[in-house]
Amino acid sequence: MAKRALVTGASEGIGFELCKLLAKDGYSIVLTARNQQQLEKRVEQLKEHKIETHIIVQDLSLPDACEKIVEELTAKNLQIDILINNAGFANYGYFSSNSLEKEVALLQVNIVALTKLTKLLLPSMLKNKDGKIMNLASMAAFVAGPQMAVYYASKAYVLSFSEALACELEGTGVTVTAVCPGATATEFQERAGLGRSKLFSKFKPMDATTVSEIGYRGMMNGDVIVITGTSNKFMGLATRLLPRSVCTHMVKRIQAAR
Repeated sequence: MAKRALVTGASEGIGFELCKLLAKDGYSIVLTARNQQQLEKRVEQLKEHKIETHIIVQDLSLPDACEKIVEELTAKNLQIDILINNAGFANYGYFSSNSLEKEVALLQVNIVALTKLTKLLLPSMLKNKDGKIMNLASMAAFVAGPQMAVYYASKAYVLSFSEALACELEGTGVTVTAVCPGATATEFQERAGLGRSKLFSKFKPMDATTVSEIGYRGMMNGDVIVITGTSNKFMGLATRLLPRSVCTHMVKRIQAAR
C-alpha cells in the first residue's frame, strides 16, 4: 500500500509543487487548504499520476481546524506517513499599524497550526518507527525583520522548533526537515503586500518549482535544515558573522517601501 502525505497550503505555490513531486513518487496525498474549488482543480491536475487523493477544506487560522483535520483523517482511516506543514502567510507593515486580528491569525497559522498538526500526527509515526515531517521556515528565520516583525519571528520559531524536534527524534525513524527559502515567486508576496517593499526588486526570486525540488530532496535525505539556493546560503552565513543589530538594520532598508 502506498504511503500517504498530508500537505497544508496545498492549493498553490510551493505546496502544490510539493504535491506534484510526491505524486511522481507514487505517494497518496491529502491536500488541505481553505479554497475547495482550487483544491478540486489541483486534484484533477494530479490524476495523470494515478494516485489516491483526498481533500480536506479547513482554514488553519481557526483554533479548531487541526483537530477537525485529524478527525476527518481518523474517520476515513487515513494514516499519514509524511507531514508537510507548508501553510503560512505574512503581513507587511509596521507592527504598530498592522491589524491585531491579522497578526494573531498569522501566529495561529504559522506557529500554532504547525505545532498542533505535528503533535497530533507524530504518535502514529513513532509507533510505526517511520515518518517524515517538513516544516516551511524561511531565510527570515535567521534575522529580525522590521516591517514584518511577527512573520520573521514566526519563522524563527519554525526553525528552532524543527531543529529541537529533529534532535529529540534521532534514532526513532522519524525525521524533521526545516526548509528555508528566500524570496520565491508565488502568490505569497501579493497577499502580504510586498509589492510595496524593495525586497523583490533587489533580489531575484527563485521559482516555486526549484524551491520545492530542493526542499523535497532534503526531506527525503533526512536533512535537518535545507537552505534553497547558493545566494541564500551566503546570506545565511552572513547572518551568523555579522552583529544582529547590523542584520536587522539591513533588513529594514531592504524592506522599506519603494
